[in-house]
Amino acid sequence: MSVQSSERALSRKQRLQEKQRRQLAVVDTVDKAEAKVRKAEVELAGAVAEAVQVFGDEESASEGLDMRVETIRRFLGIARDEAAAAHGAEAADAS
Repeated sequence: MSVQSSERALSRKQRLQEKQRRQLAVVDTVDKAEAKVRKAEVELAGAVAEAVQVFGDEESASEGLDMRVETIRRFLGIARDEAAAAHGAEAADAS
């Protein structure tokens, strides 16, 4: 009986290890996708900030880009945060 019991335990252990491996793989995939989304969002924020400059103001950019003003403002906030972070990194490198 102990042989059969240890075989079942090994099988359970293997199933658990496989489940954990798959979970970790999925978490890794999601982390990588989130990083790509963040990078694309920052790139889009820079483009939106440039559009606001070209169009003259948020409302005109909203019309020209067919994008809600709230969305324009959200991307402008992201662009500002990125610029501040970059400025902070430059200041840290200089000291």
